[in-house]
Amino acid sequence: MTVHFVGAGPGAADLLTLRAVNLLRAADVVVYAGTYLDAEVLSHCREDARLVDTQDLDLDRITAELVDAQAAGLEVVRLCSGDPSLYSAVHEQARRLDAHGVPWDVTPGVPAYAAAAAIVGAELTVPELVQSVVLTRTQARSTAMPEGEQLASFAATGATLCLHLAITRTRELAAELAEHYGDDCPVVVVSRASQPQERVLRGTLADIADQVEAEGLRQAAVVLVGRALAPDVRGAESYLYAPTRDRSLKR
Repeated sequence: MTVHFVGAGPGAADLLTLRAVNLLRAADVVVYAGTYLDAEVLSHCREDARLVDTQDLDLDRITAELVDAQAAGLEVVRLCSGDPSLYSAVHEQARRLDAHGVPWDVTPGVPAYAAAAAIVGAELTVPELVQSVVLTRTQARSTAMPEGEQLASFAATGATLCLHLAITRTRELAAELAEHYGDDCPVVVVSRASQPQERVLRGTLADIADQVEAEGLRQAAVVLVGRALAPDVRGAESYLYAPTRDRSLKR
């Protein structure tokens, strides 16, 4: 038996991949992140499946659940919020499973930043305005950021920023980022994207902190910053679809 790390997406039960749904339907044990997961996602599980909420468990206890279930010959899903490639601790869990000789694989999910952009109808890359997206986080009650990965360094590029774990530091971050983007730079904050409790805030670096504090947002939010987020954004048109492009060249 294999332990399946499965991306639950941003929360909506219908935003899981077909593969994810099939794995949940087949699972005997589902170990899930209850803090960020909408309970409706668990409706894909069998009624007799054992559900284990990890929000009060440390990594060793989570690993024990996975190892014991696999040793018992049970189908196991480790359900991660968003996409397992971002801030999911898959690396640490997989390393522990390897030490126990437990096979594992990964099924991707819709990442929270992509869901947030979709909700406001934003393309994060606009030709000749911004062509790069930086996915990063801030440090508060979390592990230290690596040396060299300073927010100011990313901001200096003008890329669209997708900030995770940043909602409690919005005011400090807005002040820091305004030095590079300007006070009028558009900002979008999406809390619990695609879930019933979804909240969407649109503003600028000058006023977004006031909105966040007025709403009382404290967790499960993505902060998007950049010129591509302006509702009336205008950039160049893509060369790929230009009528002047020579389509006889297949490249």
